[in-house]
Amino acid sequence: MYKHSKQIITGGHPAASANAALIMIHGRGASAEDIMRIAAHLNVKDMALYAPQATNNSWYPYSFMSPVADNEPALTSTLELIGQTVEKAVTDGFGADNIYFMGFSQGACLTLEYIARNAKRFGGAVAFTGGLIGQELDITNYSGDFAGTPVLITTGDPDPHVPVSRVEESVEQLIKMNAKVTFKIYKERPHTVSFEELKLADQTIFI
Repeated sequence: MYKHSKQIITGGHPAASANAALIMIHGRGASAEDIMRIAAHLNVKDMALYAPQATNNSWYPYSFMSPVADNEPALTSTLELIGQTVEKAVTDGFGADNIYFMGFSQGACLTLEYIARNAKRFGGAVAFTGGLIGQELDITNYSGDFAGTPVLITTGDPDPHVPVSRVEESVEQLIKMNAKVTFKIYKERPHTVSFEELKLADQTIFI
């Protein structure tokens, strides 16, 4: 078990003149630089980019469907680092309603977990193949009101790491918290981000 050192990579449009901030959370075995490359395929050229880096390229050791205690203290450390990344964006002048989130796989799970634990009117969020974290959902962790925050959640069916049932459960939870959720399942899609998903993200979140 491990805690994460504070490493936050920045890029994209200079924060001083950017119109929004995008916090990008990479997947297991990947890096901050990897997830930031996706920005080239999205309508985010006017956004400042922030990407925290996981120690040893993994945010927590086991499946997101494992008991939460099994993934501690790494999970708590990860959520703290995402919070520090949000604080950096705020310090750079962005209000919550101009802060966006995006993650893939392990990063998508964390995107949903962080925003659900800190719900307010954000700019928007994209979770490419992920769900809320835990063997069962502990809904006492989730409070606040998204106030119509647009959220895109996509997944493949079947996916080797993320059961569709948990994605559906996560969608229901976010809707209860007043998120405006777009949900799309791609049959037989491998564990990746497709161009169709990138296009949908531009149509629903990065308008």
